[in-house]
Formats: sequence, structure tokens, C-alpha cells
Amino acid sequence: MSATASPRQPLNADEEAFIRALGRVMLVLPRVMDADLVGEQQMTLNEYATMMHLSEAPHRRLRMSELAAVCDVSLSGMTRIVTRLEADGLVERVRCAEDARGSNAVLTDAGLARLEQAYPTHLASVRRHVMDHLGEIDLVRLTQALQRFAVTEQDPCGGG
Repeated sequence: MSATASPRQPLNADEEAFIRALGRVMLVLPRVMDADLVGEQQMTLNEYATMMHLSEAPHRRLRMSELAAVCDVSLSGMTRIVTRLEADGLVERVRCAEDARGSNAVLTDAGLARLEQAYPTHLASVRRHVMDHLGEIDLVRLTQALQRFAVTEQDPCGGG
């Protein structure tokens, strides 16, 4: 909302079009990117994201609760994802050294290799479904705007 608009002021035509398009993107984009990965790599977008976040973490290791938070899935959902990846030897679950009650997910060498194998499919999907449609849009300003409204009081991770 602009600094001058009241919370009850109706959306103008451009604002309404934007909100509708954004809602559609939020629904469609994950589905089409998931379909690309499943179709070409037999890997879901959630599995890819899990391995990507692990690959970027120190020692390719994250606490299960942290991994669930960065992937924006429930802890039980993350447990199911990690269980599938474990069955394929792509991730290991190990007890936390600092806290024996918790578990860490660790990306294995095979998992890193599998992620690298799937990366070209993911990259092509991102380019085809997102980047190719942005034209000359100022990506820095767009990113800043998305980051501002992506952080809400309901977001326990602070958007990060």
C-alpha cells in the first residue's frame, strides 16, 4: 500500500491486476517448476530445494528444524522429504552433537552429485518460467520490493 492510501481504500485497476497476477504466479510457478524437475529428473521441487539448501550450509549440514524453516515446509513434511532422500543415499540424518534430541540432515557426496545433475533442468525451468518474462525490469528494485512484503509478522524466520 502506498504511504497515502488508507487500508480501506479500494484497489485501483493496476493494483487489482497486480494482486491477481501475483496470486496466479504463487499458485502456478511452483507447479510448473515441480513438473519440469519430476519430468526430467524424477525429483520434486521440494527435494531439489532441500538438497540446494544443504549444499549451501556449512559442512552441507542443517538441523532438521532449520531446514524445514528455510524450505518453508512443516517439520513433519521435511521429515518425509529427508526420509525419501535418505532411501536414495542422497542425505543422511545424524544426531546433533550439541543437542542429542535434535537431528541434522547432511547432504552426501552422492546427493551433491545428484543436485549438480538436476541443476541444468532447474536453471532452464527458472529461465523459461520466470526470467524470460521479465524483460528490462529493474531486478534489484523488484527483489527489494519482494523482500519487503515477503517479511511479515507471521513469518517465524524473518523472511530469511
